[in-house]
Amino acid sequence: MTDDITNDNEQKLSRGLKNRHIQLMAIGGAIGTGLFLGSGKSIHFAGPSILFAYLITGIICFFIMRSLGELLLSNLGYHSFVDFVRDYLGDTAAFITGWTYWFCWISLAMADLTAVGLYTQYWFPEAPQWLPGFIALVILLMMNLATVKLFGELEFWFALIKVIAILALIAIGLFMIITGFSTHSGTAGFTNLWSRGGMFPNGLHGFLLSFQMVVFAFVGIELVGLTAGETKDPENVIPKAINNIPVRILLFYIGSLFVIMCIYPWNVLDPDKSPFVQVFAAVGIAAAATIINFVVLTSAASASNSAIFSTSRMVYSLAKEHNAPGSMTKLTSRKVPSNALFFSAVVILIGVTMNYIMPEEVFTLITSISTICFIFIWGITVICHLKYRKTRPDLAKANKFKMPLYPFSNYLVLAFLTFILVVLALAEDTRVALFVTPVWFILLVVIYKLKKPKEQ
Repeated sequence: MTDDITNDNEQKLSRGLKNRHIQLMAIGGAIGTGLFLGSGKSIHFAGPSILFAYLITGIICFFIMRSLGELLLSNLGYHSFVDFVRDYLGDTAAFITGWTYWFCWISLAMADLTAVGLYTQYWFPEAPQWLPGFIALVILLMMNLATVKLFGELEFWFALIKVIAILALIAIGLFMIITGFSTHSGTAGFTNLWSRGGMFPNGLHGFLLSFQMVVFAFVGIELVGLTAGETKDPENVIPKAINNIPVRILLFYIGSLFVIMCIYPWNVLDPDKSPFVQVFAAVGIAAAATIINFVVLTSAASASNSAIFSTSRMVYSLAKEHNAPGSMTKLTSRKVPSNALFFSAVVILIGVTMNYIMPEEVFTLITSISTICFIFIWGITVICHLKYRKTRPDLAKANKFKMPLYPFSNYLVLAFLTFILVVLALAEDTRVALFVTPVWFILLVVIYKLKKPKEQ
């Protein structure tokens, strides 16, 4: 009988994810709380021009994903960002990037578990807000400890629920538009897009402010790249998942918001409520709010599930490179990094505790910091791609999955990410994150400098 825990030299991470898992995870990573809830705030700022903000951000994210895909397929030994960052930018950058990506998903998990508590209170208003998040964390941890395949199955069904909900919205919405359905705010129709102040009713300022929430809606889209190390056929699966992203952006983001604003004029939508709930309620379905509440609940649980998975794999990768305790490389007999999973879950639990103490303040701060950290990760990816193309032309020539419009697309992405940092400085509720986040990077540099002499 073998021990439940096996040495990493004997076993490697399980490649238990199938093509359908990766395809649906690519969709799931691109559809989250930012779209279901955050789009109301974005529409409030930008009006119908929000469609252009999603289109622009979607194009940028596609370029980021193509650069990530080319890097991963240039060396099938790469399992995460840390691997290629070390090759092209060195050990210090790899240490900072690895722990920053871990922190990105830790903060997202904290925010989404808070959301789970809020959504659950719709049915159980007397329940403490922290309790549903705690229960969800325990359940998701146990499922992640089982097998990689179970994680894939869970994400598959979570993503499927989101897809069905959005497709139903678009189908019902188009029917309402074509038939001239009457709501309490007027008649559904295409003219609602421009009849209330034009496409840019709040001018350039409102359009720019919307980008913060739009970018937040896309964070996590790169998870499909992190799972490359655990797919059975990465050379075929990863390009297919990445190349389908533009179609998904057009359909799920732009398509759903286009339909919503045709049914409800942008200035009638409540920015503090989900536009999806408001539109389904307008159809007259009695259980509309309950249905959509279930959808956004599973969406938040899905994001938390992705966070637990990705943070554990990041800690595992960091430990293999001696940037985290060696115990984090231990795998169970099912080839799951259990110690890394427990470590990430314990840190996420701190967020549940903070949610008990100061829920409202923590949510805004954490999501803003998370957005900035994701911008850092995306930027590092594109910079690594530039370095890879310049220093390894042999690999670039052999790679069949090349970044389009190189190097123009690389510099375009970097300019856009810089622009988003400027936008964050414009709004008071996000500006504070620009001052807090540098502390994280300074802390990592100090830890790395202290750690390095001990290894020599």
